[in-house]
Amino acid sequence: MQVYRYSGPEFSPYDDGGVPPTVDDGRWVAPRAAGPLRASLSLPGSKSLTNRELVLSALADSPSTLRAPLHSRDTSLMIAALRALGTTIDELESGEPFGPDLVVTPGELTGGATVDCGLAGTVMRFLPPVAALALGPVTFDGDEAARRRPMRATLDSLRALGVDVSDDGRGSLPFSLYGTGEVEGGEVEIDASASSQFVSGLLLSAPRFSRGLTLRHTGDVLPSTPHIEMTIDALAQRGVAVATPEPGVWEVPPTAIAGRELTIEPDLSNAAPFLVAALVAGGTVSIAHWPAETTQVGADLIELLPLWGATVSLVDGVLTVDGGDGLIGGGSLPGVDVDLSRGGELAPALVALAALASGPSTITGIGHLRGHETDRLAALASEISALGGLVTELDDGLHVEPSPLHAGQWRTYGDHRMAHAAAIIGLAVDGVELDDVRVVSKTLPQFVDLWDDLLGRRVVERPADIDLLGFL
Repeated sequence: MQVYRYSGPEFSPYDDGGVPPTVDDGRWVAPRAAGPLRASLSLPGSKSLTNRELVLSALADSPSTLRAPLHSRDTSLMIAALRALGTTIDELESGEPFGPDLVVTPGELTGGATVDCGLAGTVMRFLPPVAALALGPVTFDGDEAARRRPMRATLDSLRALGVDVSDDGRGSLPFSLYGTGEVEGGEVEIDASASSQFVSGLLLSAPRFSRGLTLRHTGDVLPSTPHIEMTIDALAQRGVAVATPEPGVWEVPPTAIAGRELTIEPDLSNAAPFLVAALVAGGTVSIAHWPAETTQVGADLIELLPLWGATVSLVDGVLTVDGGDGLIGGGSLPGVDVDLSRGGELAPALVALAALASGPSTITGIGHLRGHETDRLAALASEISALGGLVTELDDGLHVEPSPLHAGQWRTYGDHRMAHAAAIIGLAVDGVELDDVRVVSKTLPQFVDLWDDLLGRRVVERPADIDLLGFL
């Protein structure tokens, strides 16, 4: 039986037995597909939804129950931070294969805490406004790579709201703030061109501000707007009506945030590598529990994958992608020009697909990915080029020319989606070896097993429960 044991500050899901030897030290050779796929999978909950609902549950006026939440490094860091600020979070056994439900009981927010952000943008950008509502000092820090992620929009907006923030002028981690137990609120302007999370982080806490919040975006672009829509919808489900009188302006009234019971949708962005695999290997891949309506950007795959020739259907909550013969079955993938400004997190999987295509592709609207876990544009260009690909960095994206790929090393840069991209290329190219596949623990610790399930490589059944000793 496969056991996942989460332990240690680095949140490695590979600390215990039962893991294939190829990933004991993080190195992993991406398996090549032997033929067309016939796979049906279920995926854990959405990271974006889980962390939003954890924050809202901590700020609510009564307890909440989160069913089928994601259990990963990012959500573990969020849970630990909220507990440090005074929130009670208990496990509730559910019988689900990916871990227990969570019961969140709000408490008085208190300072005197240190928040480890890891490499989680949702922690470093959602929690400072929450900490400003606490009484006392709160210090924020994270992984070395997290210190390179932009934070100035959050810090400057809190200063504009009267919060005492100290960052020595860096505009990044580490920083500290001193909460007085309340935030007056009012009107604030920010430039959220680097990340929609700057907007979402303020909107989530704004109902608890004494005067609410009127937030205005001043930048030329606003990436990943569906994530802001996700935040607004999550607030609406808890009785908070966010008005948008004009594009780039949000008005949040001071009001109570209701506790609620809800089920977290599966992570549709994490579905991308599995669904893309059908186009590479051929055959079909189905994902269960796909929502009919959602604010997740992963839903855009329904329109995006047909650009490469896939047939996509959604029937009774099961999304199926049919890749026909697929690339390794003798088919070919066309080059595609596509703007991914709505959902840049899908870019690594689609750039990997473009690297296997027979025609040139240009993927734009993703300049903001330079400020994610790594500079994803530079990382993708470097690693695909190292395998023989031809990739040119653009100001706002990547241009990919067809070129035969070969075996080689693939650096993951601490970025889970770089691991996903390598796995896709490895379906059609022998010998793609990742330096550390353990980075998938950020949002999908079960990735290696699920990938083996996709390819029919595993003969054991997934257990009914997961050992979460030391996880929460």
